Amino acid sequence: MASVSNTYARAFADVVGTSRLNSGEILQQLRGVAGMIGESADLRRVLENPAIPASQKRGLLDAIVARESISPAVRNFLAILIDHRRVHFLNDIIRQFETEVNLRMGFAEAQVTSARELSAAEKAELEGRIYQMTGKSVKATYAGDASLLGGAVVRIGSTIYDGSVKGQLEKMRERLTGN
Repeated sequence: MASVSNTYARAFADVVGTSRLNSGEILQQLRGVAGMIGESADLRRVLENPAIPASQKRGLLDAIVARESISPAVRNFLAILIDHRRVHFLNDIIRQFETEVNLRMGFAEAQVTSARELSAAEKAELEGRIYQMTGKSVKATYAGDASLLGGAVVRIGSTIYDGSVKGQLEKMRERLTGN
């Protein structure tokens, strides 16, 4: 149900943008609540159970909000998800919200997989190259994969830039076999 997640994420990004709220703090609060729901099977069952009235679920939400110092905007958003029985989409909505906020702020999200852990200087250089290619500031996440043998694979949206040794060997094999 990507369209459900996209719809709620875009709407909440609109609220955050027009209210000039700190999207980083909002995202952190959303992740905190999602973490609580993920860690507690009882909480998840209560919030996702259609037999429990929304008013009781909002009461539970208000107790969590008071204990965790969650902003009114996040509380109201979560209440909407409760009222519309969309709590089970929360993690997907959070991912879409982050993507939407980054897009609106002019950031490119990049997933970088390298054969070894990159130093801070190497990360900065790689992010600089991504900036040159996209014209956008970069928010990168890094992962390791020793099977790449060397180099890195960068994914920006649906575009993949394969600069790995493994990728180069695959291309060479395809050229030699004529496939």
